[in-house]
Amino acid sequence: MTILVDMDDTIEQLLQTWVRKLNEKYDRNVDYEDILSWDIDDAYPGLTKEQVFSVPFEPGFWKTVEPIPGAAEALQRLIANGHEVFIVTASYPESVPEKMNDLLFRYFPFLSWRNVIITAHKQMIRGDVLIDDGIHNLEGGDYTKILMTAPHNKSYDAEANGMIRVHNWAEIENVIANLEQKETITLS
Repeated sequence: MTILVDMDDTIEQLLQTWVRKLNEKYDRNVDYEDILSWDIDDAYPGLTKEQVFSVPFEPGFWKTVEPIPGAAEALQRLIANGHEVFIVTASYPESVPEKMNDLLFRYFPFLSWRNVIITAHKQMIRGDVLIDDGIHNLEGGDYTKILMTAPHNKSYDAEANGMIRVHNWAEIENVIANLEQKETITLS
């Protein structure tokens, strides 16, 4: 299968780092779980959008973002099992070099630029599966939709909208194994 994987908050912990950095910089006490909408600035009244969104562009930011536990190992197993894995990210162009070098290729050294697709229109990319925390990236796409749970999508009814909700990479691997099994039965 061709497995498309979002980067932010799917294989790495962008939001947790962003919240921590905002709290440190502006002496706030917002918790990661308080981010209940896609717009992180909603949780920071009194700060401008520019103040909130400048943090990931600060030098060295991407060196402080950690991978989600189990993501690297799961991606390696998927590749070893014969799947094609592509990181599909809507990263801002100016952050791409630092983000890829300081984070993606550092923690996922088995991936290369050959495995990276940068686009704000993920529905345009062909694949069998998309794993993402952004509901807007999954809606309308022609692939199996796997929604990685995050504070901003917890209240969304994934099942009613044709998505499979997961909480970690072990669950993702189980979903993919089930999809493989269904594909094998269909081909038999």
